[in-house]
Amino acid sequence: MRRNSSTSRSVVSYQEIPLKEIKDNADFTTKNPLTKLRYPRSVFFIILNEFCERFSYYGIRTILVLYLRNKLYYSDDTSTVIYHVFSMLAYFFPLIGAMLADSLLGKFRTIFYVSIIYAIGQLVLTGSAAPPLNLPDRTFALLGLLLIAIGTGGIKPCVAAFGGDQFLLPQQEKYLITFFSLFYFSINTGSLISTFLTPILREDVSCFGENTCYSLAFFVPAILMILSIVIFILGKPMYKIKSPQGNVVLEVGKCICHGIGNKWRSKKGEEREYWLDYADDKYDPKFISDIRSAFQVIKMFLPLPFFWALFDQQGSRWTIQATRMDGQIGSFLLKPDQMQVVNPLLIIILIPIFETAIYPCLNKLRLLRTPLQKLTTGGLLAGIAFIISAIVELQLESTYPVLPSSGLAQVRVFNTLNCPITMTVGDDSFVLENMEVWENKYVEANGNVSLAYTANFASCSSLGVTDTLNGAVSGTIYGTEATATSWVVTKDGISNSYVDSVSKTTSGDPAVRALVYLNSSVGDTANLNFIENSKTVLSLEVISPFNVTDLTELDPGTYDIYLDETLVESSVVLKLGGVYTVTAYVNDLSSATANTITITEPNSMHMLWLLPQYIVITVGEVMFSITGLEFAFTQAPVSMKALLQACWLLTVAFGNLIVVIVAEVAFFDSQASEFFLFAGLMFVDMLIFGILAWFYKYVEIAEDEDELPNGDIVLNEKSGTTNPSFKDDGGK
Repeated sequence: MRRNSSTSRSVVSYQEIPLKEIKDNADFTTKNPLTKLRYPRSVFFIILNEFCERFSYYGIRTILVLYLRNKLYYSDDTSTVIYHVFSMLAYFFPLIGAMLADSLLGKFRTIFYVSIIYAIGQLVLTGSAAPPLNLPDRTFALLGLLLIAIGTGGIKPCVAAFGGDQFLLPQQEKYLITFFSLFYFSINTGSLISTFLTPILREDVSCFGENTCYSLAFFVPAILMILSIVIFILGKPMYKIKSPQGNVVLEVGKCICHGIGNKWRSKKGEEREYWLDYADDKYDPKFISDIRSAFQVIKMFLPLPFFWALFDQQGSRWTIQATRMDGQIGSFLLKPDQMQVVNPLLIIILIPIFETAIYPCLNKLRLLRTPLQKLTTGGLLAGIAFIISAIVELQLESTYPVLPSSGLAQVRVFNTLNCPITMTVGDDSFVLENMEVWENKYVEANGNVSLAYTANFASCSSLGVTDTLNGAVSGTIYGTEATATSWVVTKDGISNSYVDSVSKTTSGDPAVRALVYLNSSVGDTANLNFIENSKTVLSLEVISPFNVTDLTELDPGTYDIYLDETLVESSVVLKLGGVYTVTAYVNDLSSATANTITITEPNSMHMLWLLPQYIVITVGEVMFSITGLEFAFTQAPVSMKALLQACWLLTVAFGNLIVVIVAEVAFFDSQASEFFLFAGLMFVDMLIFGILAWFYKYVEIAEDEDELPNGDIVLNEKSGTTNPSFKDDGGK
């Protein structure tokens, strides 16, 4: 953990070293036992285990919201709720894992048993995404997520501590610092690689007849989780495994309950200075005093969940926001969920910059010198990031398609003939060009609406149009309120209609349908093939004489369109967010031709416009998260450090709960307004936190003390020894 510039000492609790344990070390010499202890090789198994587990967790979380929305067909709000409930549980179960490890199973067995639950959850989630298994996908997906939350939460408080158990303190203090550095690096590396890789597996691999492969994207993290268990077990002969020592969190809970009970039963004249003092008949006064000190720190934690409410929306609301944007960068296509890779990448870059340059400069300027000042600044930066995201969303809203709405109907008329038609629909007169479309997005409607039309087919006589259509014909077409209705002109007139879809796809990929007139002399059926780089990406079956194909998603790209083996249109560019209709007239293969019409404009705002909000919130994370862990550690009494770390994790859980509540209440229809709401709440929250910080009194550690009464060592930063710790806010 980064050392605070205003704190010169830290406290590290250590155990007495058994003589046998020292003698068993091969590199031990009685001449210099402090420098010749061998680095514990067992920790490399723990580091590899953590890399695989973090790869697994972030691989799932990166694509989770898109899986919920695009494959399980939950709404944006429901997908967001499930995502944040999952994250909340992942930060609640560390309490259970810590209690199991400290009071019942020990760290090794807790990690092993809970990892098995974790891997089973991964496989269940993978099964939910595999169509051949024909499982109830929603049920299995939610069950898998619950098991994964139990797994990742259960091992979260144990792995790093188990790694620390492998060292002899204070003799191997420097080795321990190296371990936490490697541990932190493995966390970020696993997160970085999986955040980049799993969207590729999801999007660029086709399986089971679908254009995407969520089952593979979930299966690879599952394999990594199974591998992490194997690696962890292989290191068992080298591990130092300690027996459970009792659970501080549980003891604190018992003390609080006992104090409340005694106060409730107390009589007049038995008043105590503090309500917890009523527990002194059973608990040591020092222990009670430590709990009181811990409460002062916990009070400072109360406003902090709002930061995580904003921060964790990178994987939900911000990912959904990215699906409505253009990710094309030259020949590389940046996927919406890949934007999340920016955060771990920036973390790795920014932490050394802050340590070596920014914090020293701020310290010289006497700015942001205390942990609470840095926490406040980090929270304010998160609020600013959401203002930026709201501004981006406002600009993005101008690119959204016009959707059918209450009181209005949308009507379109497509021409599949290779000739122009002079038409009048309602009050509009126009020439419907060869294989083009006419549309009216704002037809007033109350229920159903009818529009009279006339159409002159005089210019189509060479196509063999029936005699009744050679001149002007008239009739009525219909529309429905809040619905897009499309009508089609064929050689038989205007008689075909269907309910159209003009919304951008939930995945962000382009979608296409075909309206093809196929002369029976060509055949009863044919395939309209979309070919890119000599590979057939999509094939739509068309039936003589005419049919409307389903709206089908495909990857963005440049396609040549063939009817069977006949090229009918070349170099058609289908972009992210676009909805397209291909009209084609096929009287005979030699004269077959087609035209691709854009119904919904593709995404025009580039995904890189999200970079400012990612940069700002990551800078806020560096100042908030790492400092918060340091504050919790340095300000907690020695016996309460585990309790305070657990409470810190709970702030993340409650932050995700805030998002769930806001998403469920649905204050606004506009996503930009919701972003502004979160930013406003963050600023108010930091104002309250700033007031609490103003009155907070830091725990001061005497400069000249070398050893505390209880045997704990005070390490002086000036001597070059620092307190090893690490950052694990969600795994990074």
